[in-house]
Amino acid sequence: MRSSGRNSNRNHRGAGNSRDDRQKRAGRPRPEERRYDAGSGGGPDKPGGPGKSAKPGGAKGQGRRQGQSQGQEGRQGQSSGGASRGGPKAGAGTGGPKGPRTGPRQGGKGGARGRSVPARPREYDAQIEERNRARHAKPALKLPKTFGEAEGERLQKVLARAGMGSRRACEELIDQRRVEVNGEIVVEQGLRVDPEKDEIKVDGLTIATQSYLFFALNKPAGVVSSMEDPEGRQCLGDYVTNRETRLFHVGRLDTETEGLILLTNHGELAHRLTHPRYGVAKTYLAAIQGPIPRDLGKRLKEGVKLEDGYARADNFKVVENTGKNYLVEVTLHEGRKHIVRRMLAEVGFPVDKLVRTRFGPIALGDQKSGWLRRLTNTEVGMLMREVDL
Repeated sequence: MRSSGRNSNRNHRGAGNSRDDRQKRAGRPRPEERRYDAGSGGGPDKPGGPGKSAKPGGAKGQGRRQGQSQGQEGRQGQSSGGASRGGPKAGAGTGGPKGPRTGPRQGGKGGARGRSVPARPREYDAQIEERNRARHAKPALKLPKTFGEAEGERLQKVLARAGMGSRRACEELIDQRRVEVNGEIVVEQGLRVDPEKDEIKVDGLTIATQSYLFFALNKPAGVVSSMEDPEGRQCLGDYVTNRETRLFHVGRLDTETEGLILLTNHGELAHRLTHPRYGVAKTYLAAIQGPIPRDLGKRLKEGVKLEDGYARADNFKVVENTGKNYLVEVTLHEGRKHIVRRMLAEVGFPVDKLVRTRFGPIALGDQKSGWLRRLTNTEVGMLMREVDL
């Protein structure tokens, strides 16, 4: 086994010598005669690196036998000739494949590649990103005002905000010619209106704009018909607190009278609803004790003389009769104080309980006592038509 190893080393030396002779005849120096600069900056895998400069003669043998021990590397370096004595010792510390990689951290190209670049601060990156955005941001185009800006809002938008449906449904109302603006039927889309000034009607009923509020309250007995009471009694203002706009009541009801009372911030509508000129009818249910004569309704319609003049009922009928208990309905358009109570008491039937069930076209319905509800646009339109608004 040992003799075969010597023969292989001898054959390897012979092949190396013949190759060196050819290189010498060609005018090129042999590998062991070349000079390498240790500070030129090459890596361990490039010519001029610290690994090859320390052991130039054993570079090729070490590349083929990376897994062998340092003693075998030394013997291969001695057999290759040249700087054979110092090659293995230097290569064991600096140039071997398994030695410490100190070359790339030195100067030259290898050092530049091995150094870690310090990271930029985040604030600097944010500034760069802001500058890039500002550079690529497109300014808003300023077009010349050739014809001026259109005034008002689109009609379908106003109708939708008033609760007449979606914008598409409001456009269909316009196509069906059911919408009027200032008394003229709208026949085309895109008309702009001013909700505060223009009169808008749908099917002959004026719609309520967003700035006006209309409520119906079923006033309980014992509540004072005022928004504030200096004596601290319960009043109408207790039912409409936390409102953005000031509301006021339309007409009055006695403290002991229950039923429908309207609240709004539309001053002109409230004024007309209570003015005798427009004669808005109001309906009451009164509980009285009988028996009652058949001509009671006729007497009330003909007029009853009171302290402040005659009072006449527009309509009278008996709604319910249980023994001596009668529930009668009285309709009149006057609004004097205690008018219904005084009329029935004058004909000999004092009222035990009184409830107002209707104010013009607005009915109390099944609304519970003490409940407040917002009027629909249809109801508001009927109220406005009642007083020619």
